Amino acid sequence: MSSITPKKIGNMQYRIEADSSKGMKVPVTIYADESLMQKMMTDRTILQATNVSTIPGILGHAVVLPDGHEGYGFPVGGVAAMDAEEGMISPGGVGYDINCGVRLLRTNLTEKDVRPKLKEIVTDLFNSIPSGVGSKGAVKLNYSELDEVLVRGVNWAIEHGYGTTNDADVCEENGQIRNADPNKVSDTARKRGAPQLGSLGSGNHFLEVQKVEKIYDEEAAKRMGIQEGNVTVLIHCGSRGFGHQICSDYLRVSEQALQKYDIHLPDRELACVPNSSEEGESYRKAMFAALNFAWSNRQMITHWTRKSFERVFKQSESDLDMGLVYDVAHNIAKVEKHKVDGRERSVVVHRKGATRAFPANREEIPLKYRDLGQPVLIPGSMGTGSWILLGKPNSMSLSFGSTAHGAGRMMSRSKARRDFTEDQVKKSLSDKGIFIKSLTRDGVVEETPEAYKDVDAVVNVSHELGIATKVAKLIPIGVIKG
Repeated sequence: MSSITPKKIGNMQYRIEADSSKGMKVPVTIYADESLMQKMMTDRTILQATNVSTIPGILGHAVVLPDGHEGYGFPVGGVAAMDAEEGMISPGGVGYDINCGVRLLRTNLTEKDVRPKLKEIVTDLFNSIPSGVGSKGAVKLNYSELDEVLVRGVNWAIEHGYGTTNDADVCEENGQIRNADPNKVSDTARKRGAPQLGSLGSGNHFLEVQKVEKIYDEEAAKRMGIQEGNVTVLIHCGSRGFGHQICSDYLRVSEQALQKYDIHLPDRELACVPNSSEEGESYRKAMFAALNFAWSNRQMITHWTRKSFERVFKQSESDLDMGLVYDVAHNIAKVEKHKVDGRERSVVVHRKGATRAFPANREEIPLKYRDLGQPVLIPGSMGTGSWILLGKPNSMSLSFGSTAHGAGRMMSRSKARRDFTEDQVKKSLSDKGIFIKSLTRDGVVEETPEAYKDVDAVVNVSHELGIATKVAKLIPIGVIKG
């Protein structure tokens, strides 16, 4: 429970002013409506954001987005920008599931086409895409092949027949970030990662068959190839045990380096190193390897999804128009140019449980959408819905070009297991016309819609503030969980 009470400074904006007696170097800004703000006050979200504001080299303000909740050191739904020369880079500010991201595939099928075959398509997807804790992918990689994945990212998958260059064109960083270095990755991470490429994993990762319920921005939807009533597929997963191990390894490195660099923090979980130090460089190169692993992972799942649809609907992926709309990353730290205190600076933007939401005409946006703005994908819980948004100019002044990454958890997994049964959750989903396949009971129960905040409320905050605005709402009809 937070003892710090943020002050309301505007519509859906709260502030904790910088207090040097607490070591705060910048203020904390929280974007939330009253109900979401109250939820944040029930855990350590606000305290953690205040702690983040004490990190050496932090600029502007520490940001909490409307899906914010307590995390490891940094709150999930947190954004922090550090001076690239004098600031820090922090594994906890990226998180364990590096480049846990979301990608959206469209189809020209309607719900009417899919309903009669819903169980068949969900079962086929479930059988062809490995999922669950420690699940192994369908591809066996030796170390040199893994190194290629870590450097080439989505392009490795495409070169091996898992999709086309059109897919890479609509990924953040085109699905391959430069300067990844497999030599900065431990053997333990390699052992965990090598067997897992092309698998969904467990926890809040999922694959959903959805329908486009409502369109709010006709022009943007048209550009994305999205129409009301169409069936889409949303894939949410990351770098699996590979990224988790990299985070663990470099948290240890960072903790051990605190004394060396004379860094004093209110919470050891914030452990960080100077961005330009040897340790900082090594972490970044390893983290980039995990980004590339995750993009390749989602690409392979995309390929198998297309093959499932081909099998069940007896049409080719091009006949079904199964194009990739976009792939966004969260849990990432990148050097970007932002205006801070009136001048442009190079900053390391940590987005932990946050999605980039750049407005039109930023060169980082793929050409297809550059004059429109960056598509943003916000998954909700499996019983509610997900959203497509579009990055807008206010994101640059309010949140370092970032918005929320999902609904945000508000109930622990253990409480969900205590309060709900598998049959209850499956029945409530079935009553809404949603068919679910899951490997385990816990995979269903821990992800009950009641464990999450209201995704519509989270999206509304982003929309009202002009950070990223509504394009379309998607409703699940079939769900696969680990």
